Amino acid sequence: MNRFALLGHPVAHSVSPAMHRAALASLGVQGTYDAVDVADEAALRERVADLRYGLFGGANVTLPWKIAALDASDDVDASAREVSAANTLVVRDGRVVAHNTDAAGLADDLRALGAVGRTAVVIGAGGGALAAVVACRALGAGLVAVTSRSFTSSDTLLESPAADRLRALGALPCPWPAIEPGATSSKASQALRLQLTDIAASADLVVQATSAGMTGAAPGEPVAAIVPWSALRRDVLVYDLVYTPRETPFLRAARAEGLRASHGLGMLARQGARSLALWTGRQVDAEVMRLAAERALAGQGR
Repeated sequence: MNRFALLGHPVAHSVSPAMHRAALASLGVQGTYDAVDVADEAALRERVADLRYGLFGGANVTLPWKIAALDASDDVDASAREVSAANTLVVRDGRVVAHNTDAAGLADDLRALGAVGRTAVVIGAGGGALAAVVACRALGAGLVAVTSRSFTSSDTLLESPAADRLRALGALPCPWPAIEPGATSSKASQALRLQLTDIAASADLVVQATSAGMTGAAPGEPVAAIVPWSALRRDVLVYDLVYTPRETPFLRAARAEGLRASHGLGMLARQGARSLALWTGRQVDAEVMRLAAERALAGQGR
């Protein structure tokens, strides 16, 4: 029997096990898929070793280990190398290979929603945000502006490894638009904050790629508050990678302005289908996985 796993911290809330079990059943593949809580990087390396020893046939990686999973793996596929983050671990000849199906899964879902990507704004600087930048570029975005709460000033942009990773992908890192109470701001930082607001006003796509607003995570209101909602184009697509709860503060703010908005359940299903294909060599309908995730969320009252 094939054993697969989701590695992250925390993971108890995830509907990935229900989604993947339904997909395996639809393929007639005997297998299990379990959420495994991984508290630190040492534990992550132990679980990766389990893959080498054949205890698992493959694994997904979620917050906060998508970037650390690269170093823990033996080889890095081009998909993960491009994004600088991994969400899928595949075993090949006893070696663990890091892949990324997040970017392609998100691009698939954005295309299905009719998104165009000439100008995009991404909020976040972790593995999800890196995948979002790659997805936006795949849709044809010539300009992808990215901000993160860790980008407190123009100086932090020069010193931040996360900002460097974003620049390597062709994105434009910008300071967080909101200034914390009591903080000072240089003229350069103020100008860059205004630049992000100007870019957002002309964006075709705005992607929230942090865990803010997710059940059990940080509140989503501060992230929603940085977007100049009333200034956005009326045909913009607003996308939140968070899928639980279904109505995040970010999505509520978008819909209050009458804007098109979607949660990340479609991305979850599409990246999951791509992961399963890497492990089994079998193609599964992403809709099977999405419906299973919907049922799991309904069972959790979300």
